[in-house]
Amino acid sequence: MTDDRFLYDPDTAVDPLGDAEATRAAGRSSKHNYAKVGSGRPSSLLYNYGPGAIMDLPHFTVMSTGLDDWERMWRKRVDSPPEIHAPRLREVVAKLLRSRNVRLRPHPNQPRKTGLSREGNDLGVPARVFPQWMRCTGCDLLAPLSHFGYTNTHPYRPDQARFEHERCPGRSGSRSGKNASRAAVPARYLLACVDGHLDEFPYDQWVHHWSPCPKVEFPVLRMVDRTAGKGASAVIHCATCGARRPMNEAQGDAGRSKLPRCRGRHPHLDAFELNGCGDATRLMLVGASNLWFPMTQSIIVMPRSANEETSDLAARIRVAFASKPHRLEKYEATGDLEGLRDALDGKLDGPVDEEAIPDDQLAKALGEALTSGESDEDLAKWRADWDPVDLLVPEWNYLLTDPLGLGHEDEASGLTLSHRDRAPGLRKEIVRVLAVERLRKVNALVGFTRIDDVDRVADLSQRMVPLARAARPAWTVATEDRGEGIFLQLDEPAVAAWEAQVEQDQLWLAHRAAHRRNFESRTSDTAGPVDAEDRLRPPRYWLVHTLAHVLIREMALECGYSAASLSERLYAWPGSDGRPPAAGLLICTTAPDSDGTLGGLVQLSEPERLHRVVSSALYRAGRCSSDPVCGMRTPQDTEDFLHGAACHCCAMASETSCERANRFLDRRFLIDLPGSGIGFFGLPG
Repeated sequence: MTDDRFLYDPDTAVDPLGDAEATRAAGRSSKHNYAKVGSGRPSSLLYNYGPGAIMDLPHFTVMSTGLDDWERMWRKRVDSPPEIHAPRLREVVAKLLRSRNVRLRPHPNQPRKTGLSREGNDLGVPARVFPQWMRCTGCDLLAPLSHFGYTNTHPYRPDQARFEHERCPGRSGSRSGKNASRAAVPARYLLACVDGHLDEFPYDQWVHHWSPCPKVEFPVLRMVDRTAGKGASAVIHCATCGARRPMNEAQGDAGRSKLPRCRGRHPHLDAFELNGCGDATRLMLVGASNLWFPMTQSIIVMPRSANEETSDLAARIRVAFASKPHRLEKYEATGDLEGLRDALDGKLDGPVDEEAIPDDQLAKALGEALTSGESDEDLAKWRADWDPVDLLVPEWNYLLTDPLGLGHEDEASGLTLSHRDRAPGLRKEIVRVLAVERLRKVNALVGFTRIDDVDRVADLSQRMVPLARAARPAWTVATEDRGEGIFLQLDEPAVAAWEAQVEQDQLWLAHRAAHRRNFESRTSDTAGPVDAEDRLRPPRYWLVHTLAHVLIREMALECGYSAASLSERLYAWPGSDGRPPAAGLLICTTAPDSDGTLGGLVQLSEPERLHRVVSSALYRAGRCSSDPVCGMRTPQDTEDFLHGAACHCCAMASETSCERANRFLDRRFLIDLPGSGIGFFGLPG
């Protein structure tokens, strides 16, 4: 069901293969009609170039469309697109999207057997050219896409696809290249608002100061730009009436007053907000880093309890009968479980054997599938109170349980664990070690924001831009990674005692004050009432986080993977109602292919090797090439940085490794540095 908030014309739907199919249906060759214009890894299409984001190709830019168009691509090939099975993640995503029947699906894709094979050409992420105002590199003509020709004639070189200004006259005064074809590039200015809308810049209205051209209805425009890369340096020139206006007038706070109000456009959905928007707009560049912030959730798939199994089965039954819920009511009224089994045969997503489901579990799942679910008010309250840490709690609880033996594997989740003995010399504060020989990590995209990341606001549901036009989407895109890792658990009584001491220390009080200043100075204009203390991580988080970073640096020297390939998963929170305290970490590496990784990381969990890695990591943490400046860095009044004794020389990691963008780090919480004696591990070495 399409959301009634949107104005949408189905006749303008993006269909990259439509022209080729029409040509073949007419009996003509489609030899020179190649829809593919680029490629990307699943992780990049989730975290950098998802629906609504702009991807920079060699000769132009495209925007991934909404999931409605992705569905059309899947349906060209299969009636039942593949699904990724991650029940705990699916449950959270369903609540965030207000859609009980939501499913997790991969990107439309089919791997090629060889570099020159053609299978999978009819699968891919649909995208539209955006922005659609282009500038000729030969004569500076500024015009919509329809004024330029398109070439894409090589089946194995999508990077050669480009738009051209045919018979370009060249610039005035130049005698070379007359009437030649010149490449056209995107005009790089856009309009965006804080509610996630994005629109083309109205160049024709801008140059004429929001009045029509006095000479013609459709004037000839040119964009004169000789200093690319220096902000809004271009000048828009109307070749018909001679009007000129520089783009730098639209920059800054003063420039915003000269821009039009937002029209409420969502180009990835090819739709407008029904009632418009009316927010103030601001000038954006095509490559701006704040143009698209993904909102994702991820889990490491763990074995589930009996109640979780039943709830998951109920969700899958509900999805299987989404179009015919009355049949479920019939099965419940008659108690016909065998008829239900027959009807479910082959229709349940994920690994399940319908015949092996016990009758009592099937009956309970059937009853749960027929419940009305939570109301919109309950879901709104849940989203307001929900903490992403809730996704980590089941992982922590399971990792506290010793595996049954070496290489113990759970078939449903794919998780394989082995207990490791502690080396005699291993720091006593590390009480438990697990080798995670195989793991499966699932990441799902639930929406995105523009201008401000969700980390800066308290209005998640209000500012989240939908990925599809449907009010309750049937699915969302997800990726599945496989890999390995090492789990370390710290001594909880020691951590609790240390944390109580640190909370009274002047260093922690300085970090708390700096965090409040940072929160107040960086909070978005659209933020709701949020206490800065709710966003501050506790001291144990700083400890575990810093330990994870120094271990990543040391492990990268030993395991064969680069530091950027290793990532952290932190379990660090004090106890509360329904949530046991946690102090531990998982260092892992994952890959999006079916084979996972090579085992070099998990080998470091062997007792003597881990002892060497931990000792060396703590020893190196005691020295930084930026000391004493780094080792004594403490935020003072007016300073609002969110780290202490940590820099890129000693403790900071790449953005692919860190879940907090190198915030909440301080080596003084980890070890004793000169002038500080609150390190959890005491002296380094």
